[in-house]
Amino acid sequence: MTHDACLRAMAQRPSTRQLINWDRRYLWHPFTQMQEWAQEEPLIIERGKGSYLIDTEGRKYLDGTSSIWVNLHGHQHPVLNRALKTQLDKIAHSTFLGLTNPPAIELARELIRIAPKGLTRVFYSDNGSTAVEIALKMAVQYWQQRHPEAGPKNTFLHLKLAYHGDTIGAVSVGNIAIFHSRFKPLLFPTVEAEPPHCYRCPLQLTYPSCRMACLEPIEKALKSHHRELAGFIIEPLMQAAAGMIPQPAGYLKHIRELCTKYDVLLIADEVATGFGRTGKMFACEHENIAPDLMAVSKGLTGGYMPLAATLTTDEIYRGFLGTYDEFKTFFHGHSFTGNPLGCALALANLDIFKNRNNTEARLQPKIKLLARSFVHSSILPTWETSVSADSWQGSN
Repeated sequence: MTHDACLRAMAQRPSTRQLINWDRRYLWHPFTQMQEWAQEEPLIIERGKGSYLIDTEGRKYLDGTSSIWVNLHGHQHPVLNRALKTQLDKIAHSTFLGLTNPPAIELARELIRIAPKGLTRVFYSDNGSTAVEIALKMAVQYWQQRHPEAGPKNTFLHLKLAYHGDTIGAVSVGNIAIFHSRFKPLLFPTVEAEPPHCYRCPLQLTYPSCRMACLEPIEKALKSHHRELAGFIIEPLMQAAAGMIPQPAGYLKHIRELCTKYDVLLIADEVATGFGRTGKMFACEHENIAPDLMAVSKGLTGGYMPLAATLTTDEIYRGFLGTYDEFKTFFHGHSFTGNPLGCALALANLDIFKNRNNTEARLQPKIKLLARSFVHSSILPTWETSVSADSWQGSN
């Protein structure tokens, strides 16, 4: 945008002061104490370029959280901009209930191509919470229809300190008190287990001599409750909202083995860890495991539009097949399921990853530099950062 064009745009829009007044009068921001918000001068982000956000006064800020972990390749990326504009010239949205569209079809094929082996079906939604909610509902209905002899497998095992989203099902399998405690009367009962936390080990042990004793309560819970457990949901490799708590190398692989042993579906919540955030496309790749269901969102469209997907196996998919009057259909959907704009952007995002930017390969030297910096830092003990670095790079 030229200088003259910027001046014209600024002259046409409301002033920063007017926007602040309207924000304070009409808006309610998420995870924000609005009484304090009203006493502070807010940043009003008007534009973005590369790694930077630009406010209404023209000041630049490094987007240090990637706009809450969604922006992968920078703001105003020409490939993503072009994909959005091209699709917009065709159609912005049509329902996915009984209809389909080319971007959604092509994206499903690409997601299955890059997903952990064994995942074969894609169910779209619009954000991470709904992707998790779908996985939970699919798991419960699957057991009812595919293996009714197994009994009422209708609850879930999850780790303490887990965060899987803000809808009621996702909150039920979460365990961050400041977010979730007030909604306890709305939640369904679950089974909880202590997470691995090498820095503050609840068992007072040290990795690796502990031999991952933190797996023992997991197996105990599975052994005691497997008949009622539809699934075990986990943030693979890293509990994000809990404080970026890494799991030791080999932990996730053992979780997969235990779920198989006790006939409990493994649900991987890759909303935060997917699309290169751990150095590979999906965190599950570090341990070479495939979950039964996998939720993805955040970076799926490169930070441009809301889109999410729940991936699952053919075994689970077949549990929902039948004649109309058997009512085995998965009765769940969203108005913007399979939105063509979001799917077109996601396709362009994956193209940047693999064909244009070689993103995963370019991440590796950055990961090594960060790991070395942690090791030499006096803030964290060396063994802790070594565990983190090993986990990120998939060592055994």
